[in-house]
Amino acid sequence: MIEAKAVSLAIAGRNILHDVHFEMESGAMYGIIGPNGVGKSTLLRLLSGTEKPTTGTVLFAGRPVSGYKRKELAKQVAVLQQGGLPAVGFTVREAVRMGRFPYQNWLGEEPHAGEQFIERVLADMGLRGLEDRRVDGLSGGERQRVALAKVMAQEPELLLLDEPTTYLDIGYQIQLLDTVKRWQAERRLTVIAVLHDLNLAAHYCDKLLILREGTVEAFGSPQKVMNSEMIKRVFDANAVILPHPETGVPQLLLRPEAMSSEQRIRKEAKR
Repeated sequence: MIEAKAVSLAIAGRNILHDVHFEMESGAMYGIIGPNGVGKSTLLRLLSGTEKPTTGTVLFAGRPVSGYKRKELAKQVAVLQQGGLPAVGFTVREAVRMGRFPYQNWLGEEPHAGEQFIERVLADMGLRGLEDRRVDGLSGGERQRVALAKVMAQEPELLLLDEPTTYLDIGYQIQLLDTVKRWQAERRLTVIAVLHDLNLAAHYCDKLLILREGTVEAFGSPQKVMNSEMIKRVFDANAVILPHPETGVPQLLLRPEAMSSEQRIRKEAKR
């Protein structure tokens, strides 16, 4: 589906990404994780074709992503940018309908049943009752859900999400990722998401790509790559990794470095 071959990117003489290699197959959900500033969002822009690598090639369906025309690519690839949807003066329905742009002719008409798909997207994202509200009157979390509905209205084959759970409380985080996972399974979508919450990433992603200092540190299933050694090496944090009691996927519990003398004495006494 999408492949990075020896991809590097330098900006103003600073290497952001260096010699990145990987291949992601269709029909799976991938997470990109790593500390701040390692190039996660930059890599997503390279995959979407909005930015070009200094060296190397990004291939989508066997073709360089830079070789696609904008409208052709928009029928296959949708991107939810970091920060979601700006507070523009459109209604929720109008904003979601913008996702149908790749299928419209020069008069803004669409020969297909786009409205039916918009109705489903509105329902799936819990936006019923809000469709006539202006986007600039919504909360940050509601705007994030509208932003996801807009990109899903494109009916993409590849969905790129840059920190999709930003501004959402835990309930809406689960709802959003449940919806993405259901769409991914039903429509055989390929989903690539930049995620900060490692526990959510392990729950929802089939494979995790871990970036460290602009290079690929590890790439594999959560069970393969999520371990305390990796957390220490990549994030410089101490953690205990335990299997989730219901799903078995690895879950991270942070272990604070600082312990009071009294706590240390109690700990030693129990041994």
